[in-house]
Amino acid sequence: MLLCDLNCDMGEGIGNDELLMPYITSANIACGYHAGDTGTMKKTVELCVKYNVAIGAHPSYPDKENFGRIDFIGFKLKPEDLPELIIDQIQQLQKVCTNAGTKLHHVKPHGALYNRAAWDGVVSSFICSSIMEFDSSLILYGLSNSEMGKEAKSYGLKFMNEVFADRTYQDDGSLTPRTHSNALIESTDEGIHQVLMMVNKGKVKTVTGNEISITAETICIHGDGKNAVEFAKALRTLLTPA
Repeated sequence: MLLCDLNCDMGEGIGNDELLMPYITSANIACGYHAGDTGTMKKTVELCVKYNVAIGAHPSYPDKENFGRIDFIGFKLKPEDLPELIIDQIQQLQKVCTNAGTKLHHVKPHGALYNRAAWDGVVSSFICSSIMEFDSSLILYGLSNSEMGKEAKSYGLKFMNEVFADRTYQDDGSLTPRTHSNALIESTDEGIHQVLMMVNKGKVKTVTGNEISITAETICIHGDGKNAVEFAKALRTLLTPA
């Protein structure tokens, strides 16, 4: 057993999925709305089976043009539009899993949808109700200490508090927006230091130098990050008890 689950976003066309697979324990697979298609889902699910990696759906706003990083609520979508979109994506991946003789383990919203749900209880509620309608045994992966966790608890939905090895934090516990120059942690040493602090102390240092409490149950790394494979390997070693 690892000290903490290690997850990575997959099937997004980055090109290093198989290199990362030996070092992670959970994969969040793009379901065609921000990246990927049936072919990439099939290939990624097969890799997960090969490396014994838990399979998760990674639903997004329908926005390949911006890789799902633009918030559509109040712009192109209403919160009540979300269930149809989310369930469609989970269902597509579940079909691929069924054909491969395996099943889904969790759901993790992608990009702008994830960031919106972290603070918006209404959006989080629609995400939780969508998962409950599709399969109440699925686990929701979401930002630690966020509205997603609160809503999941109210629905009786299993929740995994997610922290980030390669992203910086604001004082309110949110991730630093990618539009900021200090949003990403590109140094493996800095990332490892942050993970150790989160896992061992339940704390993370923010961009202002403050320390805030955090709950680390699953750690996310991004496959498109600088030295992603090296980073994943180092984290796997770090999180594996001697």
